[in-house]
Amino acid sequence: MSTVEGEFNGLVAIVTGGASGIGAAIAQRLRAGGATVAVFDLAPESADADLAVAVDVSDDESVRAGVARVIDALGRIDIVVNNAGIGAQGDIAANGDDEWHRVWDVNVVGLARVSRAALPHLRVSPAAAIVNTSSIAATAGLPQRALYSATKGAVLALTRAMAADHLREGIRVNAVNPGTADTPWVGRLLDAADDPAAERAALEARQPHGRLVSPDEVAAAVAYLASPASGSTTGTSIAVDGGMQELRLRPAGS
Repeated sequence: MSTVEGEFNGLVAIVTGGASGIGAAIAQRLRAGGATVAVFDLAPESADADLAVAVDVSDDESVRAGVARVIDALGRIDIVVNNAGIGAQGDIAANGDDEWHRVWDVNVVGLARVSRAALPHLRVSPAAAIVNTSSIAATAGLPQRALYSATKGAVLALTRAMAADHLREGIRVNAVNPGTADTPWVGRLLDAADDPAAERAALEARQPHGRLVSPDEVAAAVAYLASPASGSTTGTSIAVDGGMQELRLRPAGS
């Protein structure tokens, strides 16, 4: 994992969902660049962080208490990475209202809760940045991902709106759009498939570069977007998907 030595020195970052998978890779990457990192997670015990806090992003009181804990312990907030999220499978009829509300509450409103709680502290930071984790599901129609895609499309739109609202306050807001990544969550989906090996092969083949995305690759894109060196980058997104969003290759061997 490449780093720029000291690029985040003196800065404090919050990474939600930072105890495993992509979030853990992001926390590790920011720390490697010199950041002091606070991880918010439902189960933060295994987090590799300077401060690990049990936070439920679907609960405003929990979020505000977590942000207050960061300020008490670390004194400032410069970077917020809204990575916490949950999945959902099925077409438009597969999930009832309760599940729609639950997934939306975590993936979209949870992002808003954390950002607004951190906003007063970001406003006084000399290098304020928010990075939201969206998905290839926001830019490509994937089968059996209706609810999940709706939430990630909202994350992408919300990223642009936030960037417009807070640009003149000195806060940059961007998103990263991962393809299917090799994470514990994807591993559990594969384990539940009738033929896990065949399902993995199908997911790998769906991405033009022929493999799953690594969490470290997503973390590198997040680090670019969060870095003070990217001061002219806001209101945009980076696809880390092996070319799935933009490329249309002919079948291999043809």
